[in-house]
Amino acid sequence: MKVRNPRTGRFDHAVAPPSLAELEALLAQLRARQPAWAALEASGRAERLQAFARAIDERRAALQAALEADTGRRTLSTLEIDTVLKLLARWAERAPAILAAAAPCNRPSTLPSVTWSVTLEPVELVGVISPWNFPLLLALTDAIPALAAGAAVVVKPSEVTPRFMGPLRAAAAAVPDLPLALVEGDGATGAALVPRVDFLCFTGSLATGRKVAVAAAEAFVPVSLELGGKDPLIVLASADPVRAADVALSGACRASGQACQSIERIYVARPILEPFLDALVARAGAVRPNHPDIGVGDLGPFIWAPQAEVVAAHIAEAVARGARVLTGGRIETRDGGLWLAPTVLVDVTHDMAVMREETFGPVLPVMAFDTVDEAIALANDSVYGLSAAVVAGTLAEAEAVGRRLKVGAVSLNDAALTALVADAPKTSFGHSGLGPSRAGEEGLTRFLRRRVLYAQHGEPLPLEAFSERG
Repeated sequence: MKVRNPRTGRFDHAVAPPSLAELEALLAQLRARQPAWAALEASGRAERLQAFARAIDERRAALQAALEADTGRRTLSTLEIDTVLKLLARWAERAPAILAAAAPCNRPSTLPSVTWSVTLEPVELVGVISPWNFPLLLALTDAIPALAAGAAVVVKPSEVTPRFMGPLRAAAAAVPDLPLALVEGDGATGAALVPRVDFLCFTGSLATGRKVAVAAAEAFVPVSLELGGKDPLIVLASADPVRAADVALSGACRASGQACQSIERIYVARPILEPFLDALVARAGAVRPNHPDIGVGDLGPFIWAPQAEVVAAHIAEAVARGARVLTGGRIETRDGGLWLAPTVLVDVTHDMAVMREETFGPVLPVMAFDTVDEAIALANDSVYGLSAAVVAGTLAEAEAVGRRLKVGAVSLNDAALTALVADAPKTSFGHSGLGPSRAGEEGLTRFLRRRVLYAQHGEPLPLEAFSERG
């Protein structure tokens, strides 16, 4: 299975998916190791997670090189490693207290003589199917809290970006008892994984997420699905249009727009539309590709070549229906890699794919609105409900609008904050996800099963207590 380099377009790597027998043998090994891992208790697992962080940091150079080859970008690869190290430190520190709070003892019940206690049983084997846009981070975002909870974990990263798996495997192997495995493969390997785990975490597109949900339901496997988004940004009349343009550009073009929480629709109050567009076009025109030097520039290439085709089709369809391109708009080939400059579109309508479907590229379609109610209705007119953003003159004004948006998280006077902060649990609205939150304490507690023990301190009720008495 050949793998394309996003900067050169050459197929310079390959993956070898396991046979079904090999996969089942690996999963059996993980299940055999899980009881001892769970028996370490929270503090022992925390020590192992800290050791895993040290092992990753010791292999930083190899991991950095692999991620750069996988994604064609340098700064974000560094940020991925740094974020994973912070996640390991965070869960190692917080897991013991979270687990203790989740297991209360001897609490009074509604019956005066009965108390109750909770014991925790971690899910034995968690499966993670992760996407190509943040290969390392999204492979471990679910895996780390699952390990902290006491589960064994198998990760099937995207076959588009598999190079990082080698250094990460080496880091995992350096930690005694760590029940973490990574398997190569495409959708067929992921499909084989679904009925063979006890809990499944999937991050990816809505189309694939639907298939995963059906397969998991048939196998009676609980799932946590983080799917697509079509995140709106509302810019109110009280906002500074230049600052709002900066927020829009950053929110839409970070990671070249290849992130589920990217801003993909922009609604601007008509009185400030012109200065907003002037500032946005000027700033978008100054953005540079990180080519020929990977270390110089603002935007990386398309990681997955077919995604460039999707983005180009969205732009072309919008133009055919009457939209205008103010800047950008053309996929450029540079030494075999594919880049797109930030593309600002106006005269867009909600019957265009660029306003309905996930574009997943640095495209900024802008619509004007006349009333706040109209802006909220437009923002809520989507099958997706992952996140959103509001920019206003005051946080109070932004919050008043944010509370009316049908999404799981809203950035106020900023955009895409969920890419940087995961302290609070959130719910994906609409078709953007299913199952418990991966953020906040639920990120760990979703991997626990709770056994309640009811203790009778008095006399059990006799049958006569339930007899008919006329």
